[in-house]
Amino acid sequence: MAGRKRYSVIRDPVHGDVYLTHEELRILDTREMQRLRGVKQLGTAYLVFPGAVHTRFDHSIGCLHMAQRMIEAVNLSFELDSGACVGMGEEEARVVRIAALVHDATHVPFGHSIEDQDGIFGRHDLPHRFQALFGPASEIGQVLRELGVLEDVLGILEANAKPARIPPYWRQIVGGTIASDILDYLARDAYFTGLKLSVDPRVTSYFKIDRATQNLYIDCAKHDLLREDILSEIVRMLEARYYFSERVYYHHAKVAAGALIARAVETALAEGAVKEADFQDQTDHSVLDLLVRSTEKCAARARQRVHSLVTRFRERRLPKRAAVFPRYANETTQAGLVTRYFAAGGAEARAEAEARISDLARFATGRNVEVIVYCPAKAMQLKEARTHVRWPGVRDVQPLATFSERIPRLADLERSYRDLWKFYVFADTHEPAVLAKVQEIALQEFGGAVNVYNPTAR
Repeated sequence: MAGRKRYSVIRDPVHGDVYLTHEELRILDTREMQRLRGVKQLGTAYLVFPGAVHTRFDHSIGCLHMAQRMIEAVNLSFELDSGACVGMGEEEARVVRIAALVHDATHVPFGHSIEDQDGIFGRHDLPHRFQALFGPASEIGQVLRELGVLEDVLGILEANAKPARIPPYWRQIVGGTIASDILDYLARDAYFTGLKLSVDPRVTSYFKIDRATQNLYIDCAKHDLLREDILSEIVRMLEARYYFSERVYYHHAKVAAGALIARAVETALAEGAVKEADFQDQTDHSVLDLLVRSTEKCAARARQRVHSLVTRFRERRLPKRAAVFPRYANETTQAGLVTRYFAAGGAEARAEAEARISDLARFATGRNVEVIVYCPAKAMQLKEARTHVRWPGVRDVQPLATFSERIPRLADLERSYRDLWKFYVFADTHEPAVLAKVQEIALQEFGGAVNVYNPTAR
């Protein structure tokens, strides 16, 4: 027990001094955590925002720090109102801090481009990913077992894990709608992209744990009146997340760069040159070498395509937009596009559409044009406002989304998130006339979908 109370200090550019126990340093020094130094937090965003080179390693430390801030807040709330609230003991804090530290260990390079946005792999937080990475052969799995926290950490991190084994607030501190994860990455992404973020850091002080339900919540009620200042701060944080989604996470150039990587991965997988498990121990740099090396003995056409895609990414020769089909102009066609081009079998349908458009464009213009059809998941990164709140006049704590009709800004935010969805047709050309021809052919290919982009406009 004495060893757990010894701390070392790491200086973080976003939060200042971050204190880590020697147990946490053991975890941080494992091969699996050190790999995260080579995985950029924002994937391909550095090609748009040159400063965005921070990593999932940095974020992991920041997430632990914010988890500690939340733990301190709920314990202070417990001291002030022990009848209605619950506090957290040292052992609970130990487990939750470790879970926050390792929560991103399963992320693969450019993960959001090949998971959430192209559906090539399943989500990083699926149980089989954690079970494999934290297995007995891994350094991180061995350390977590020796510390006696493996099962509890898995219970916190695995998507769809049975909640009965752990208190709900353990998981909510690490990965809720407003949790240590988002509290760190919003501040970190703002710092490294140079974009301005206006969220009051005191938001962490509003957290409590409900004794009756064991849910983490934010108390928006005082003397049976709505604490509008607290509610406003919650919504501002969700608005900040939307702002970054719009400006950074779904920037069209970032999407185009991610599409190059996704197509290279998809081609290598189709050839049997790689499998999903091969990506788990890679970094952003090494995965590019893996794709090139793995396809050396593949069919010439596949090998050349992977080499071309990787080279273009490395040299930042990004494909240009030929057509853009946003949700707000395609509410009646979005579901059909997602079903055909994102869901199971989507890779084959995309490849067929790309080949047809490329062939027709070559016939019409005499130019060899490589086309990429990009279709993200319908939900994108939209998260319901699951953060629990205590609302005046309501007996039990409820998810914030329950009161969306009473919070116009929240309802507007939900609609805005849905409208971030865009179906793209990219082409490997800078010539406006060729892009216009690709668009013309794409409109025939995706009959009924409404394009809003003019590639010839200046």
